[in-house]
Amino acid sequence: MSIARRIRDITVATLNERLEKAEDPVRMIDQFLWTTREEIIQAEKLHQQYAAHSNHLRAQWLQAEAQKERREQQAMTALKAGEENMARIALHEKASCEERSAQYRELYEQSKQNTLDLEEQLREMRSEYQTVYDKREYYAARMESIRLQQRLNNRFQGGVNGPQPGSMFRRMEDQINDLEQEARSLRDVRRMGREFGDNVGHTVKSVIERELEDLKRKLQKEGWSS
Repeated sequence: MSIARRIRDITVATLNERLEKAEDPVRMIDQFLWTTREEIIQAEKLHQQYAAHSNHLRAQWLQAEAQKERREQQAMTALKAGEENMARIALHEKASCEERSAQYRELYEQSKQNTLDLEEQLREMRSEYQTVYDKREYYAARMESIRLQQRLNNRFQGGVNGPQPGSMFRRMEDQINDLEQEARSLRDVRRMGREFGDNVGHTVKSVIERELEDLKRKLQKEGWSS
């Protein structure tokens, strides 16, 4: 197991432990996802660099191999021509190419293996990211359920402690009765006023008629005739 993978395992274990104690697990998971995404981005860049480096090493290795074969062919051609000294020079250069080929091949194979290891780590990180993201969706759904449940509880709590429909209707009934009583009282007062006015008018009329009769009698005594 690579050091990077052990670190990732420790990180996930720590996340699981912290989630059990977190008041807002969704927020904590979002932070973890952000960090993991940044690590994936950096790992992808590193993978591209490794791939380019591996291709360069492979090209150097194959070039050294091709040069080694050419130097061997040149040595054979020199021998056929009877030029042993030129053959020795060609074989010396062949040895140098062979050494360079072996060096580049070793570097290439090491780089290729590192690239494969990095690809495996990237697969694990992407899989881990998706797993944690799915967990984030689950915790988000749970938090939403809790939020809605709290709103529902508050609604019922408000209904229990707040005004009840029966008491509200009773208060409305009392208010309407008061208004009706006030209206009836005002109507009675007005009717009494009219009756009082009528009675006063009748009384005044009676007084006037009596005075008129008294005047008539007085005039008759003085010799007036109607």
